[in-house]
Amino acid sequence: MNPDDLRYHKEHTWVRVSGKKATIGITDYAQEALGDIVYIDLPEADISIEADSEISEIESTKATSAVIAPVTGKIVKVNEDLSESPEVINEDPYGKGWIVIVELENPSEADDLMDSSEYEKYIEEEDK
Repeated sequence: MNPDDLRYHKEHTWVRVSGKKATIGITDYAQEALGDIVYIDLPEADISIEADSEISEIESTKATSAVIAPVTGKIVKVNEDLSESPEVINEDPYGKGWIVIVELENPSEADDLMDSSEYEKYIEEEDK
């Protein structure tokens, strides 16, 4: 199940908004589709990102996949633990497997993303 306190992007990223900050990661569906994650190309802190643009790449034993920003903002923190242990994304995609924290340009932007039930329906349609 996808946590109810998150918002979801069609490119299988999630965002947890807390005030003007947002934590971003990939969904359980995405990590499962990728398989065993072996590397993540982490972005730099202090760079601005645009919603719907690539912020990172994840390599797995199956494929390389872009991580797409669900919101616009400035990266204020990067999960450096993933450099040494990218498999944490497989183990805990909604917890310790977060990728970046951004300071939101427009906090209400997340309201346009899917909630957990909308995302569930979206991935059901995609799997058909």
